[in-house]
Amino acid sequence: MIERRKARKIALEILYQKEILEEPIDEIIRVRKRINREHKIPEFAVKLVNGVGECQKEIDKIIGEHAENWSLDRMPPVDINIIRIGLYEMKYEKDIPISVSINEAVELAKTYGSSDSGKFVNGVLGQIAKERQDLKEENGFGRKK
Repeated sequence: MIERRKARKIALEILYQKEILEEPIDEIIRVRKRINREHKIPEFAVKLVNGVGECQKEIDKIIGEHAENWSLDRMPPVDINIIRIGLYEMKYEKDIPISVSINEAVELAKTYGSSDSGKFVNGVLGQIAKERQDLKEENGFGRKK
């Protein structure tokens, strides 16, 4: 559990850097590996980053449909990337319960976002989970198509 939490933090750092510097994910990962040779990037972090990157249009569309009174371009980069990670997990990581994905996203938001980020992230992801039946299949988890 601690390893996945650490991986989520690293994934957030990479996605935030991509957002701010407008660099490709592969380049950011390559540079991080070169600079931090003694600290490997966890496989789960790479999976999250690549998954969010591959599915970002779909993920952003879903977020946009559920973030009341907020357009994506108005959301703080930290918050939007935490929501992207959480939604990616909810939709595609079948071994992670949706409630765990939401809770982990909220914890990231409380740590790295503003004082209101935890509530905002919880509200958006909670609304998506409640309204989107396609996030849940018979086993209660999302599944990659």
